[in-house]
Amino acid sequence: MTASPPSARYPSLAGRSVFISGGATGIGESLVRAFHAQGAHVGFCDIDAAAGCALAARLQGENEVLFHECDVTDVAALGAAIAAVRARFGPIRVLLNNAANDRRHEMADVTSEDFDRLVAINFKHQFFAAQAVAEDMRAQGGGSIINFGSISWMIKGAGYPVYQACKAAARGLTRSLARDLGKANIRVNSIVPGWVMTERQLKLWVKPESEAQIDAAQCLPGRVMAEDIASMALFLAADDSKMCTAQDYVVDAGWT
Repeated sequence: MTASPPSARYPSLAGRSVFISGGATGIGESLVRAFHAQGAHVGFCDIDAAAGCALAARLQGENEVLFHECDVTDVAALGAAIAAVRARFGPIRVLLNNAANDRRHEMADVTSEDFDRLVAINFKHQFFAAQAVAEDMRAQGGGSIINFGSISWMIKGAGYPVYQACKAAARGLTRSLARDLGKANIRVNSIVPGWVMTERQLKLWVKPESEAQIDAAQCLPGRVMAEDIASMALFLAADDSKMCTAQDYVVDAGWT
């Protein structure tokens, strides 16, 4: 199952310093590839060092890609990864808070430690990454922060309540930061993916019976691919969306 890579060109992204969390695989990998293809200077972090190093090596060319191994639940390590990208490419102009883990968990089984870990991987890092790049963007006269939500809480999905709560919280964070940072010309938006056919989803969650469920729920035929999410991210990062902020951009083929 394949999708065409983003084809639109955004000249304003060329040469910009971009930081992407969770960039080694899945949606994150498509984001890294898409921004690199636009001529941006892309820095990304991931806990998967092997996949991250391999991706960075494949993409090296005229515009460099920098990978930094990092567990985003460690706020200090996340700050160090952002600082490393800043040191190499200059102040961050675009931030994509993509890292997440949708592992299933039943309410009765979640301990206090589990809860804190799930919040850290799915929500907390979005705030602290934004905090870390805000002054970069102020100094440059603006920037774009893109948080990642999910339609899972909108469609009342079962079996991962803390994950869904975090993804719902991303909407509130987006709107509050958009107000707080807007006067500095920093735009804050959310991308809300539907069921994206990444390798992880196909391996763990997409079952034969899922195909009929997706066909019935989506207004459009076909499947949402990681490249479809990257296409929206490029638009929101570029100057073409200069008057777009505090909004959720749902890419779900009409599921919600």
